[in-house]
Amino acid sequence: MKKIIFLLLAISTANAAVKDTIAPYHFKQYLLLEDDDCDACGCSASGGSMGFASMLNAHFVGLRYFYQHYQSNDGLYSNSPWYDEQFNTVQLWARIPVIKKVQLSVLAPYHFHERETQKGNQNLSGLGDITLMAMYQLYQTHTDSTYFAHTLQVGAGIKMPTGKFNEANSGSLNPSFQAGTGSWDYSLAAEYTIRHKKIGLNTMAQYIFKSANKREYQFGNQINYAATFFYLYEKNKYSLAPQFGVAAEYYQSNFQRGQKLNNTAGQILFGKTGFEAGRDKLSFGFNFMWPLQQDLAGGNLKAIGRWSINLNYGL
Repeated sequence: MKKIIFLLLAISTANAAVKDTIAPYHFKQYLLLEDDDCDACGCSASGGSMGFASMLNAHFVGLRYFYQHYQSNDGLYSNSPWYDEQFNTVQLWARIPVIKKVQLSVLAPYHFHERETQKGNQNLSGLGDITLMAMYQLYQTHTDSTYFAHTLQVGAGIKMPTGKFNEANSGSLNPSFQAGTGSWDYSLAAEYTIRHKKIGLNTMAQYIFKSANKREYQFGNQINYAATFFYLYEKNKYSLAPQFGVAAEYYQSNFQRGQKLNNTAGQILFGKTGFEAGRDKLSFGFNFMWPLQQDLAGGNLKAIGRWSINLNYGL
């Protein structure tokens, strides 16, 4: 899986529609740019691979809800019980043009999580970490005379510690049960899309640098990547874009007061499918992800599945 990570790390997406000039359809179900906030094994399990761009609207504002289900086990005994963990996030998100070839993505999440423990259920809610990501269009096909249309974007982002970090939860099996990391984190990302007529392949990759917070707790650096096939159907005022592919997340170990913490690294590979449907400036999207292969927290944490819905208004 690590070989796949490095292979795709050079790639990432942004969509295109063929007209006199290729207009971008930023299909990017998995734009990894520190999308969302952070992830299981990384913080607040917000789903780095859930993406932060629309398939149908290059620029938009909208609301998104996503759900993640995990199970954890203390690993002390062969018959130790598994406990459910439910992560819920409502997110205000937007992708706004700033100047020519530059776009700014904004992600402002609110979390409400719950999980089972030996002592009973535990609940958590509150504002998460707000992320800003700037993307620059490095290359785009300029005419429809070519057999393939290409778009390449690169960018960088920053995540602010607006979510609360609970040091007590950092000592639990899943230290990601948080509203935020409590740290300033930074990311580099790339998006690449290749398309022929209505069929295309969208790829993206992101590396997230995580710093220590005031409690001297540091979540491990993270890689997100994805590759997605899509088909764009348009008729009159309606558009439909079904898609399927794979996405993955790789987490390095966490540190506390400079000491490496065991069983905090991990990796997971997802299959994914979904669609986005639109009319005029409104669009609705649904996506589902299921684990194909995983190794989280030394095998003591299992991802069960993820899904999301979103409603956007095109700018």
